[in-house]
Amino acid sequence: MRIVVAVKQVPDTAEVRIDEERGTLIREGIPSILNPFDTYALEEALKWRDELGGTVIVVSMGPPQAEAVLRESVSMGADEAVLLSDRAFAGADTWATSHTLATAVEKMGNIDIVLTGKQAIDGDTAQTGPSIAASLDWPQITFVGNVRELTGKHIIAERYVEGGSEVIKSSLPVVVTVLKDANTPRLPSLKGKMRARKIEIPVWGKDDLELSEGEVGLDGSPTRVVSIATPETFTDGQIHHGEPEELAKLMADSLLGTEDS
Repeated sequence: MRIVVAVKQVPDTAEVRIDEERGTLIREGIPSILNPFDTYALEEALKWRDELGGTVIVVSMGPPQAEAVLRESVSMGADEAVLLSDRAFAGADTWATSHTLATAVEKMGNIDIVLTGKQAIDGDTAQTGPSIAASLDWPQITFVGNVRELTGKHIIAERYVEGGSEVIKSSLPVVVTVLKDANTPRLPSLKGKMRARKIEIPVWGKDDLELSEGEVGLDGSPTRVVSIATPETFTDGQIHHGEPEELAKLMADSLLGTEDS
């Protein structure tokens, strides 16, 4: 079983600030972390690797410092790691990002499953996993909270949807996005940390993946982020006491703007 886990280095959202004039995130001086949702995808891969045997390969697209999250993943138990890093990749939206990741999966060859977290906390689009599947022309199962069965030929997974869940069986290869309900990620081991310090992580650029300028980065992105804004906060409020009918009328009048009429 050869499993790829796509991971991302993201800014710690607890520390993120917004440049009000430019409408962009201020990343300077902000600590970066392994996207929390990706740890559940990694744990799922490691769990099934331990049970069925095989190899877990973590891949990340980003600047050279993104190597840190790959080493962290290795310290948790991943077998191999690949960094996709090239100035040409800068500015990629989810479409260009997923196409680049999918091309890397094809370059690795003989991959049975690609696992991702349900979304990245710096974008919250939940688009990259499904877009990888689309680029590869593989089936996909999203929002998986429980992998019931995995063999060399198929997977049976329970995906959580509004109001309930669905159980889906798919042939391999397949792309799966994982929820935090699926497991409890393991902590890095001392042996894993020592191995993570020594492992050589190959860096693949645009030319290694045989991609053109028009397929990657800003040039390959059909969407643009026009602006980012901080939602307004309101601290004023009122507390009313009374019978349900009275309070309902008061709320209706307030919403309709007729409270003074």
